[in-house]
Amino acid sequence: MLDPYIPLVLLLALAFAFALFSVTIAPLVGPRRYNKAKLDAYECGIEPSPQPVIGGGRMPVSYYLTAMMFILFDIEMVFLYPYAVTADALGLWGAGAVVLFILTFGFADLYVWRRGGFDWN
Repeated sequence: MLDPYIPLVLLLALAFAFALFSVTIAPLVGPRRYNKAKLDAYECGIEPSPQPVIGGGRMPVSYYLTAMMFILFDIEMVFLYPYAVTADALGLWGAGAVVLFILTFGFADLYVWRRGGFDWN
């Protein structure tokens, strides 16, 4: 009865074992060379300037918020495209699923808007 699921269970067990192995072995065999550059914040590969920069030279938070919003809307479009292609075959059930999906994103957008997430000042 459960024979079709054996490969899936073995794959999940193998993935879990590999993750556990990687997490436990990394501190033991990894390099331990610490320097000042490793303690600094990483900002998109920009080399720090020798002169002090106002604000520490960090990227503004609005940059990251814009990037996250782009990713969210991009993911939404990736999930809506297959529905648009097969809308006739999915029928009423597919339309309900898409409406639920859009409402979920709409409530999330409303929440972000009410919390001031779209204010870039």
